[in-house]
Amino acid sequence: MPRFAANLSLMYTELPFLERFGAAAQDGFEAVEYLFPYAFAPAELAARLRAHGLRQVLFNAPPGGTDAAGVDAAWGAGTRGTACVPGREDEFRAGFALALDYAQALNCPRIHCMAGLLAPGTARETARATYLANLRWAAARAAQAGRTVLIEPINPRDMPGFFLNRQDEAHAIVQEVASPHLQVQMDLYHCQIVEGDLATKLRQYLPSGRVGHLQIAGVPERHEPDLGELNYPYLFELIDTLSAEGRWDGWVGCEYRPAGATSAGLGWLRHEKPPGGQL
Repeated sequence: MPRFAANLSLMYTELPFLERFGAAAQDGFEAVEYLFPYAFAPAELAARLRAHGLRQVLFNAPPGGTDAAGVDAAWGAGTRGTACVPGREDEFRAGFALALDYAQALNCPRIHCMAGLLAPGTARETARATYLANLRWAAARAAQAGRTVLIEPINPRDMPGFFLNRQDEAHAIVQEVASPHLQVQMDLYHCQIVEGDLATKLRQYLPSGRVGHLQIAGVPERHEPDLGELNYPYLFELIDTLSAEGRWDGWVGCEYRPAGATSAGLGWLRHEKPPGGQL
């Protein structure tokens, strides 16, 4: 069975954020991810992780802004990253430095840097050059800190104008930067909407060493993975096979919006989990 991490930004939203750690642990999760940690002190989050025996496996660098208030304001204003936006390099670097501080405090190995929206009037080639320069800089800083930068293709239906949409584009960028500290965050929900053919893409990309993290959700509503058009049991079995062959070893983030109460919707997970097994 794949190793699943609860996404605390989307799951357990019936509870205050800090109470979601305990709820996830009670449901059997051993790891968590979420969008942004910056509204809370690193020590407070680290204490929650320790108290519930959880591992932090992923969070996002600031989408904009360089402190907690700036992150909230940027996200609320529709900013979805600055990595590809010319003229905001200093903001990107300051935000990534903040993310590295949190990653160290939380012992989190991966930081997702959102590409951002293609700015009006900016040529795609110019945005790509900015993106590459920022990612080279971030990957070098991540290497010094023992962390890994992730980039994620996101579908343009959920996030119109987002710069990075396709797996092949993301992998080409990782290959061009040529750092072992830059990898792809492969979200099967986004991939299905943009490209489909998920099993073939898992077979193609997981053995490449360029995929650092997977995420899942049902398509098209982004609810539990047993709701919608995808055959996740088949995909989970494929991920297990690739893992058993030594071709991939990572976490699968449950980045979906529960259709009802979070715990009540985990029947799909209980089906996957063997008796006495771990998530």
